[in-house]
Amino acid sequence: MVGLIRKTIVIMSIALLALVIVCSASAENVTVSGSAKDVKVSGSSTVMPLAEVAAEEFNALQRDYVVTISAGGTGSGILGIAERKNDIAMASREITDDEKERFGDSFEEFLVGQDGISLAVSDKIYQAGVLGLSREQVRDIYSGNITNWKELGGPDADIYVISREEGSGTRDSFNEIVLGSKDAETPGVDTVAFGGAEVKTAIAGSDKAIGYLGFNYLGGGADGIAFDGIMPTYENIKLDLYELHRHLYFYTFGKPTSGAQAFIDFVRGPEGQKIAVDEGFIPA
Repeated sequence: MVGLIRKTIVIMSIALLALVIVCSASAENVTVSGSAKDVKVSGSSTVMPLAEVAAEEFNALQRDYVVTISAGGTGSGILGIAERKNDIAMASREITDDEKERFGDSFEEFLVGQDGISLAVSDKIYQAGVLGLSREQVRDIYSGNITNWKELGGPDADIYVISREEGSGTRDSFNEIVLGSKDAETPGVDTVAFGGAEVKTAIAGSDKAIGYLGFNYLGGGADGIAFDGIMPTYENIKLDLYELHRHLYFYTFGKPTSGAQAFIDFVRGPEGQKIAVDEGFIPA
């Protein structure tokens, strides 16, 4: 009987010890997860697809930092880091002199990829034979001087002109290259879209639209056309043959935090650059 009691006590002790070990391990795991530092990234909707996929993989590979991504446009992202609300700004253009004057010249720049600003038209317009436009023709469309596709060899239909919102790096680059100034007036514009995905949806949902969007958004009813005789293809953008191209950046305000630097290094490294290619960008 005494032996049975001793055996029972030993079994209970072992079970209790195992329970303590499991609880301690669980508590330790919660502590590690809870101590992960947030890295907030915001800005360009063009860069966002790359940043989102990279953040998902980065977060899965380590437990020190948790990267979160939000859009809002290049200008909004730059404002966010200058006001210390975010750690990294995604940008589809370089910092402007106005931004440097406003916030100070403490921005640090990190190239993460390249992209083309692709001219795209509705499928019906493409099928009708409008396969390319000159700089002058695009300028006249956005200035309101050309308003019907028949003036460009297309069908007799009004041109539905789509632009990007104020503060968009894509808009700034397009206006500067095509219209001569990022602040150029565009009275020919019919609607303003917020982000490349919205531009694509608007073009695909119309039978007479034109717009501009990142190279990686082409397809699905938004057909890319030539600009000054050069098509927006991977090779043409990579070789700088397609003029409507730009570099894509991460910016920090001052020296990056440890978490921001870790994520920047990941995106600029082999794994991050492979993600860039998979998402339709040209690597840095």
